[in-house]
Amino acid sequence: MLIQSIVENTTLACLEKVTRAGLLQPALELELAGRYAERLRVRAPSLRQAVRNLSGGNQQKVVLAKWLLLERTRVFIFDEPTRGVDIATKVEIYRIMADLAATGMAILLISSEMPEALGMSDRLLIMRAGRIVAALDCSELSMERVFALAIGVELDRKTAWTP
Repeated sequence: MLIQSIVENTTLACLEKVTRAGLLQPALELELAGRYAERLRVRAPSLRQAVRNLSGGNQQKVVLAKWLLLERTRVFIFDEPTRGVDIATKVEIYRIMADLAATGMAILLISSEMPEALGMSDRLLIMRAGRIVAALDCSELSMERVFALAIGVELDRKTAWTP
């Protein structure tokens, strides 16, 4: 829905909240979208701005606002949420994810960036060739161990590679 506005994108999944007797209530729609845009720090000159004219990070925030407004969402799947965004936006996305987790939401993060996966995880599932090969708690996480499991080698006690 890139050609639609921030407001329209935000309220799309929950039209029942912004309609009365089948009629759209623009003031209510604007108020709800504004509340979530502020909460997620969406940067735009106007909530009527087309989403396609936003940065990649702000586009991500609008998508997230849509599902937060739904209020039935308890599990969020973030698939490469920071790919192609600047460092400041990455930090904001990490803050949002941490805030969601702190309120009891479950987050499944899919990331090919090792520092991101290690830094944002309580538990990490490592996949190789389409199969889960290990499940590690945060106390067991290290870049060397995760990488070794991902490529199928074992580490000896001195953290040296052994085939």
